[in-house]
Amino acid sequence: MPDAPLLTALDAGDDRADALTVDGRSCGYQELLGAAGAVARRAAGTKALAVEATASLETVAAVVGGLLAGVPVVPIAPDAGAEERAHVLRDSGAEVLPVDFAERADHRGEPAGDTALILYTSGTTGPPKGVLISRAAIAADLDALATAWEWTADDTLVHGLPLFHVHGLVLGVLGALRTGSRLVHTGRPLPAAYAAARGSLYFGVPTVWHRVAQDEAAARALSGARLLVSGSAPLPAPVFHALHALTGHEPVERYGMTETLITVSARAAGERRPGAVGTPLTGVSTRIADAVDGVGELQLKGPTLFDGYLGRPEATAAAYTDDGWFRTGDIASIDPDGTHRIVGRASTDLIKSGGYRIGAGEVENALLAHPAVREAAVVGAPHADLGQQIVAYVVATGVSERELTDFVAARLSVHKRPREVRFLAALPRNAMGKPQKRLLPPI
Repeated sequence: MPDAPLLTALDAGDDRADALTVDGRSCGYQELLGAAGAVARRAAGTKALAVEATASLETVAAVVGGLLAGVPVVPIAPDAGAEERAHVLRDSGAEVLPVDFAERADHRGEPAGDTALILYTSGTTGPPKGVLISRAAIAADLDALATAWEWTADDTLVHGLPLFHVHGLVLGVLGALRTGSRLVHTGRPLPAAYAAARGSLYFGVPTVWHRVAQDEAAARALSGARLLVSGSAPLPAPVFHALHALTGHEPVERYGMTETLITVSARAAGERRPGAVGTPLTGVSTRIADAVDGVGELQLKGPTLFDGYLGRPEATAAAYTDDGWFRTGDIASIDPDGTHRIVGRASTDLIKSGGYRIGAGEVENALLAHPAVREAAVVGAPHADLGQQIVAYVVATGVSERELTDFVAARLSVHKRPREVRFLAALPRNAMGKPQKRLLPPI
């Protein structure tokens, strides 16, 4: 358990009135500490603190208040259904407490508690599981990212991501409160809002960056930034190139999971390649298990990993190999220089067709390179002869199925072409903009 506080910037004496801006409302650190102190006083002694994670100063005060009180914080998505919400509250034992940002109480210093956050993540079966994230894991991750991205108190971080995930909450809020960078949360991740914020460091998911790249004026306004960071899903190569052309920046991609936080990233001072997520962060070790042609499951060790699934020791044990490596379930390859590439999820994105192992992401990127294709998701479907055949779901206009299959075959290999193309109005996505392949129409 760490002796030093997690949110070091709050005790640094800096009290800029606009240190933190969320959806148009600003406050300084002392104002935030006062509101968080009132939450901490109310939360003291509770088993866990549930936070309605809206894009608001109240959410930030509630999260900080829980940390000050040494109580695990359980963020809840504002649009969570009644059943999901009830499960999270019942499973965690968390209480929802009122938060009034105008209320003040003095509560200095953080206890050296263990669990900082309980983040709920859905698997392929069963209800969401509570992921126990320690203060030590968060501190190790944020410090490693600060080094990798040269992130300092001189930065202004801009994003509009949800505050109930690792990306928006841990990186996008706690990261600013540890490094001391000014934070501007735009409420919603709209291109115009990103452009107006005039930040130096920007966070976004691929959907956000795709929309920015389509808004030329907004994209060009980001040319004065220092670093653009993309995560939570693979960034399509065409979006990478479009951002570079319009902003002058090659975006940094990184890789992580709720259970591991961010473990691999390109560097601010290093090379950035489309489709690549860089090299392991400080303290993180990686390996490729059961590799065929250099492709296999990515497994991890390091200080950023979770402390287990709440109340599920069997699930926790199953998440690790016998020799102690965390099983990510993601399929990856590592270039000779150590650069990592994520092919996809083992369960949905590794397609075995005609004796070949084909990454769905590679085919998706090829489809997205066609000017008529706006979105693409590729899956494997059972096939009597091939074992699996490649099926592509696309959002596109003015192009035929044959044109797209020929386009892929010409860019990749013939065996990687889709055998079937289905046209949709839009792909199903979650709150982070990640395509939800399990919700695609049945084949």
